[in-house]
Amino acid sequence: MSAQPTAASPATGKVLELDNVHTYYGSIHALKGITIDVGEQEIVTLLGANGAGKSTTLRSINGLNHPRRGKIHFQGDDITNAPPHSIVSRGVAQSPEGRRLFPRMTVFENLEMGAFQRTDKSGMSEDIDRVYSLFPRLAERKSQKAGTLSGGEQQMVAIGRALMARPKLLMLDEPSMGLAPIFVEKIFEIVVEINKQGTPILLVEQNALMALEVANRGYVLETGKIALADDAKSLRTNEQVRKTYLGES
Repeated sequence: MSAQPTAASPATGKVLELDNVHTYYGSIHALKGITIDVGEQEIVTLLGANGAGKSTTLRSINGLNHPRRGKIHFQGDDITNAPPHSIVSRGVAQSPEGRRLFPRMTVFENLEMGAFQRTDKSGMSEDIDRVYSLFPRLAERKSQKAGTLSGGEQQMVAIGRALMARPKLLMLDEPSMGLAPIFVEKIFEIVVEINKQGTPILLVEQNALMALEVANRGYVLETGKIALADDAKSLRTNEQVRKTYLGES
């Protein structure tokens, strides 16, 4: 399978850059100066406890909750205040927490929904084939209603739907949540394969051990701030990370 080309910011080689981002929910200061970036070949993971600001970071990027201060650049362009549909059309796709499929629609129809903004309809069948090659189980269940699938199969549909947009950046929000261990391992294998095919990935994940095994770099969020930032190998051996996120005493 050929890799989809990605275009990074020419000055930095970064696909995504957040600079001192402050995001609020009403009067609640959820992100307090987040600065992160994702390179064009990378898997970057965001770690942190519930309420640390991981999902808010994704919402700030995808335009669902615009920052009050700071800047977000995608491929060198300022998208800080861009509407969500514009950000999707630029090439940012997300597989959301909880999957959020259309349960009464078939697997195939759910995948089609991922390409609703595309105009190159001739390329859609090629991308459907790509999704089926990544997730052979979905090819077997393409006529089955999404709501009748197992949790792991639904997660495959959610990621496949995001890939149908031919993203230049794929954001994954808690892809392993609620899945059996065998499905968790399979999902992360696919995440690595998607990245090898040329798609940068920003990964929010509760399973810190698995996330740090597949990521190049990581950021640890605590109450809306970056507490740690390092390459994944260093974070795996960091004593604070091992105690707090890897369950070691």
